[in-house]
Amino acid sequence: MSQPSKPIGIYFEHPEWFKPLFAELDRRGLPYEKIDAAHHLFDPAETESRYSLVVNRMSSSAYLRGHGQGIFHTAGYATHLERIGTRIINGSAATAIETNKARQLSLFASLGLKFPKSFVINHASRVPDAARQLQFPIVVKVNIGGSGAGIIRFDTMEGVEAAVAAGQIDLGIDQTALVQEYVAPRGGHIHRVETLNGKFLYAMKVYTTGESFNLCPAEICQIPEEPAAGDFCLTEAPKKGIQVEAFTPPAEVVEAVERIVAAAKIDVGGIEYLVDDRTGDVLFYDVNALSNFVADAVNVVGFDPYARFVDYLETQIGASNPGSQPVAADAVSSTQQPVAASIH
Repeated sequence: MSQPSKPIGIYFEHPEWFKPLFAELDRRGLPYEKIDAAHHLFDPAETESRYSLVVNRMSSSAYLRGHGQGIFHTAGYATHLERIGTRIINGSAATAIETNKARQLSLFASLGLKFPKSFVINHASRVPDAARQLQFPIVVKVNIGGSGAGIIRFDTMEGVEAAVAAGQIDLGIDQTALVQEYVAPRGGHIHRVETLNGKFLYAMKVYTTGESFNLCPAEICQIPEEPAAGDFCLTEAPKKGIQVEAFTPPAEVVEAVERIVAAAKIDVGGIEYLVDDRTGDVLFYDVNALSNFVADAVNVVGFDPYARFVDYLETQIGASNPGSQPVAADAVSSTQQPVAASIH
């Protein structure tokens, strides 16, 4: 392939997660520019981007690193790029889903897919009202989380009421949260299915101690220079109680995942689900438009997903991207047929 006349823009915030992506771009000699999503500016009056393609790798957990402003800024930047016709991988629609767990649940509902019973609140005083309609244990999840951040488990109504009275429940940076039934996963593991260009790429079973939620695959298998508390590494899995293994989901699950990413306009990303140990139902619970892939992927899943990702990027260089607005979760085409609710 001939070299693009403009560099690829890699818009990202986490300092470690995308080193494999940069290495693969370097290996191929593709021109690219690192864009700091945490300290960014753009001119809304410009009519042409300096990039042949922009890859959106903004993380919803950025606020944990003092970069929460980047989450909200990204929505405007993605919309701007779309308006001027620049191809953006995971654009405004994908961003809207990635950064809003309430939208994710509405999306699942619109597709006829099951998820843990939940309520959405915008004030901590409503947690008890929601909890009374749920089966304990429950969790309170901040709407904008990422890597399992902002999740609190309660086993009793008394615990909920005491936490609310003491002002101990933080609803996160947008003051919105889910109050959701905690579901014990069958087999002691959750499932993460990664997709690329709307199609199944690979899937993992992630075994946990039950004390962690929405685990980040890059942190499961990679040792950062200064590991943060709560990060997990595959090499430390035995003593951390963590195990990761590749697997192939049932065909009906793959179909459901591909319909989710199509409806959310996610070019690359992962969907998480578990099998309810009580009922055998497949319950979807998280959409990750940020896909940093599992570290040590060749040993875990048998191939390098970054190589396939860059293959895809090369096909997208220079592609026009007409302006498009985020699609409401309930605005999915009526021609889509939902997966049967008994999927398991």
